[in-house]
This record gives sequence, structure tokens and C-alpha cells, in this order.
Amino acid sequence: MTDSYVIAPETLIQAYALGIFPMAEDAAATELNFYEPDIRGVIPLYPPHVPKRLLRQVRQARFEIRWNSCFADVIDACAVPTDSRPSTWINKDIRRLFIALNHMGFAHSVEVFDDNRLVAGLYGLRIGSAFFGESMFSRITNGSKIALCHLLGRLIYCDMQLLDAQFTNDHLLQFGLIDMQKEVFHAHLHEAVTTPCDLRFDIGEAEMIQSLIQAVTLTS
Repeated sequence: MTDSYVIAPETLIQAYALGIFPMAEDAAATELNFYEPDIRGVIPLYPPHVPKRLLRQVRQARFEIRWNSCFADVIDACAVPTDSRPSTWINKDIRRLFIALNHMGFAHSVEVFDDNRLVAGLYGLRIGSAFFGESMFSRITNGSKIALCHLLGRLIYCDMQLLDAQFTNDHLLQFGLIDMQKEVFHAHLHEAVTTPCDLRFDIGEAEMIQSLIQAVTLTS
């Protein structure tokens, strides 16, 4: 265990670049634990795997998608207990560190809005061409999956190399999530974090989703 009060945002960047990430025991925890799993969950980008019904829903563009407009609200929503997730690993120091990383341009949130109301989203950390997905939430059916589709579209459009999901879970298996041995993951990680990338926030979501659709179509 490490006293989280001595941890700086820059330390987290170094840890993630080495394949190590922090989690708290629960929301009230005053310490952070650092993990490096032997098996890593990774979501493939080339080719991407998106359920056809979900892709049709994304193409309808019913919801407004924003990036980084309310990062703190997203991380707070991700920390709220649910029936399927009664406790959270996001404590006040995880929150503090990631909000600082967002201000530094390393952490990003994808936000799904319905009639100007935040209904779903996710957040994560980007280093070079690697994106480390942290957590997601949803207040509507498929909301977090829609956010993930928009993340996939932008990562593919921008030639990102790696989307780390940390652990395997049933929610992500439909996106083709694979288990990767630590040694193999580290080889991909090193190349990704040392390859520069621009997420091109100057380009709108329509082009990003078109990029996703084309990538899925070419491999279907």
C-alpha cells in the first residue's frame, strides 16, 4: 500500500506507462493500492468489434456527445454505487489525481447527453497512443456502450494503438475484449506510449463514427 497523499499526477503517468494502475479498497479508503495483473483485458481496435444493433443505435445520433466538458461529473457518476457494483474503488484521491490529469490534458471523458442532461459516460487516461479505460456509468439503456463506441471511433480515426480495459468483464466481451499475458501486453504498451498521437478534438463525432462504421464494415 502507498500513502496516496504523496502521489502526484506525474507519478500516475509514470505508473501507467509501466503497466501499473491504482485502485482504492473503497470510497472511504485513505490509501491507494497499485496493481499489475498477470492477465490484462484489452479491447481490439484493428479490427473493432461492435454489436450490429448497437452500431445502428449509434448511427441514429439521438444523443449529443461531448468530450471533457464535465470531467468531474463523469468521475463522480462512475463512483456512485449500483446494484451490480455496490462499492467503488474511486476514492477522493483517485478523483483528485484524475481531475488534475484532465487539466493537464492526459485524462479525458466521453459524455452522453440527452436534452442537455448527462445520462452516460466514461473516462480514462491517454499516454502517447495508449488509452487506459478507467470506468463508465449509464443512466439509460446502452448509454455507456454508446460512449465506448464514440471512444472507439476517435481512437481508430486517430490511429491509436492500444485500448487497455485492465480486467476482463462480461460487459466488454461483446466488444471483442481479449486476455493478454503481461509480457505481451508490455511489448504493446511500450510501443504505444512512446508513439505520439493527437485525439483531434477539433473534428466532430460524425467523422469519428463514420471511421468506426468503415472499420467494422471492412472486417465483417
